[in-house]
Amino acid sequence: MEYLTLEYNGDVAVVGLNRPQKRNAISDAFIEELNDVITEVEARAKAAVIHGHGPHFCAGLDLAEHVKKTPFEGVHGSRRWHEVFARIQRGKLPWFAALHGAVVGGGLELASSVHVRVADRTAFFALPEGQRGIFVGGGASVRSARLMGVSRMTDLMLTGRSVDADTAERWGIANYVVDAGEALAKAIELAKHAATNAEISTYAIIHALPRINDMGSEDGLFVESFIASFTATSPEAEARLNAFLSKKAGKVTNPNG
Repeated sequence: MEYLTLEYNGDVAVVGLNRPQKRNAISDAFIEELNDVITEVEARAKAAVIHGHGPHFCAGLDLAEHVKKTPFEGVHGSRRWHEVFARIQRGKLPWFAALHGAVVGGGLELASSVHVRVADRTAFFALPEGQRGIFVGGGASVRSARLMGVSRMTDLMLTGRSVDADTAERWGIANYVVDAGEALAKAIELAKHAATNAEISTYAIIHALPRINDMGSEDGLFVESFIASFTATSPEAEARLNAFLSKKAGKVTNPNG
């Protein structure tokens, strides 16, 4: 592979963005390689982690390539990003991101497509497209805006400001904040936990929650009741519930000690 690395840590696939000399900027070839990696990972792993090699997670779109495109080529490129990132967001596996350094533009769009984001304290987040004379094209207007809210995204795009990891956590862009250099280990730890979940439950979480979020409240509650009933009657759910009732499964831990 030219743009990515792929390793396995037990049932967890660890995917690395590997263009450090370009701050892991995303090109068309990069997207196609990511698409191939997703196919392989879905066949072999139960969870996946994505991270960046070098000092940054991803500084966004490869502008040198983008500036040479016609408007229609740009549309096709944008739609391909949407297609490939959707395979992460609504695929077979839970995906976790380990974020450090720049999580900017297309890098934030990629991070927004995963299910859980771990940022270390070197991470900073921005959507500078407004200053480049362009608009977001990798899904930020849907995915990133749903995480942080339209008002905050508008602020980022109009002012060009960047925010730190603690702010990103408050805004919902990051789920966890850890010390510098610890994001990848934490993301792998979380992915290993997710890999032990019942497959049907994980699939329902990945696919149902975002769809219910897009529904009206009564429609969402109606769909929830069917999913809850369906998952609870699976053989794996029955075995896990019986294990809990017989005190063979761990209880929920109290974070307060």
